[in-house]
Amino acid sequence: MDYVSALVPPLVMAVAFTFLIVTMIKSQGGANKAKEDHLVDAALARAEADRTAPAGQAPVSDAS
Repeated sequence: MDYVSALVPPLVMAVAFTFLIVTMIKSQGGANKAKEDHLVDAALARAEADRTAPAGQAPVSDAS
């Protein structure tokens, strides 16, 4: 019976990891993709604006 107790934790972790990967794959694309892309584009635009701001001027941040 020691072998059963030794195999249960790795088996539980393998099943949990499988469900995690399946959930990640299912959440890619679809209706959420446009929203996620918009957020990433906004963050990149904000970082680019901060990087290219003149030295004497404080960067303008959009609080949206």
